[in-house]
Amino acid sequence: MDVRSLAWRTDVALRAYAGGEVEDRGDHLIVRTPANPTFYWGNFLLLAAPPSTASVEHWLAVFEDAFPEAQHRTFGVDGCRGTLDDLGGFRAAGLGVEVSTVLTTHALAAAPPSVDGAVVRPLSDDRDWEQQVELSMSDPDLAGGREFATRRARAERGLVEDGHGLWWGAFVDDVLAASLGVFVASTGLARYQGVQTHPAYRRRGLCTALVHAAGRHALAELGARRLLIVADPDDDAVRVYRRAGFRDGETQLQAARLPRG
Repeated sequence: MDVRSLAWRTDVALRAYAGGEVEDRGDHLIVRTPANPTFYWGNFLLLAAPPSTASVEHWLAVFEDAFPEAQHRTFGVDGCRGTLDDLGGFRAAGLGVEVSTVLTTHALAAAPPSVDGAVVRPLSDDRDWEQQVELSMSDPDLAGGREFATRRARAERGLVEDGHGLWWGAFVDDVLAASLGVFVASTGLARYQGVQTHPAYRRRGLCTALVHAAGRHALAELGARRLLIVADPDDDAVRVYRRAGFRDGETQLQAARLPRG
């Protein structure tokens, strides 16, 4: 399967770099993350085209065959210009559907002034990565608890140690207040990952500082010629990315049924 979407192409590449498995079935990919089976978007199907309403039950059965122990159902749909209408079959079957905005740039806008009291640098030692887990735990929407957050941080650190990029943090009084990763996911293309800010430190410009620092490093040191980030079109963060020089390009389609609680 030739993945057209830059967002899904980089997602799949990063899952593989982190030790995941990608099985090509022609009209879909099965992406598995054996080290973290409760990672919803590390264990999913990527479909080559939007499913019809009549075919959704078939795809649910394919998912259940691929992930017999899973309590979730997660699907990506390849393509560059999709809309919620393309996910109508999944929505009719009771899955939540989402269209994200894919933004790219070849050059960042001028960097903003530094944030008073914040130190922006890559994560480096065990203490930094322990704080990465704690930062994840501050997210009220985190599913999977500490075990999931620990496994995810281990995979993120592995990407860094394997030389694919860096995970950046904004530290306030030596506390990790915000973080994100940037990794080269294909030749010349660097992908941002996992943008998060502790609720107590939001609206201080930390995300903006991280986006600029990580992007400048990727363009200057990682061989990237283009930067890519994916965002909820209704989230405040998308405005941060546009001010940093990113422009809307593709859309990314996904559908999910997640465990309750």
